[in-house]
Amino acid sequence: MPERHCITIIDMLNDFIGPKAPLRCPAGEEIVPNLQKLVKWAHEHENVRVVFVQEAHRKNDADFKVRPVHAVKGTWGSDFIPELRPDEEKGDYIVQKRRHSAFAYTDLDLYLREEGCDTVVVTGVWTNVCCRSTASDALYRAYKVIAISDCNASATEEMHQAGLRDMALFAEVITLDEYMKKYDYL
Repeated sequence: MPERHCITIIDMLNDFIGPKAPLRCPAGEEIVPNLQKLVKWAHEHENVRVVFVQEAHRKNDADFKVRPVHAVKGTWGSDFIPELRPDEEKGDYIVQKRRHSAFAYTDLDLYLREEGCDTVVVTGVWTNVCCRSTASDALYRAYKVIAISDCNASATEEMHQAGLRDMALFAEVITLDEYMKKYDYL
């Protein structure tokens, strides 16, 4: 079976991206053009899938005991930013989550196995929280893990670098251009 990658676009949502976002990740706005480029590239490659991960909390979610209310399912804040919306006609898939990892209590693992994916490519916000948690859980499930450094972002450069450092212990951490060049055969 040929190598097959899944690009995960994590939490590029209204509550995290843009000046009206209550949990704004300013660097997240800077990675939007790279993510758009990556999604376009993925759609042109037969052995690459794209999953948009959407934080979608219950109204009284336990997460709100430690963090402000955000990304409540069905609200504007939980919706994808206009610049990065899933295109289901091109095969994009949506995974809703209530915890940091896109694997925690979701069907992401089932989807990856059904699609024959062996590699999880981590992108989105927050590098040191949701992206790192997803990457760890991918490793625990025996997937190869790649983190694209300039397609991840956190509130500060220090947080971003800490997340990349953690992921580098078990993942290939490369830039977008390096990724597209290295894996163009997919």
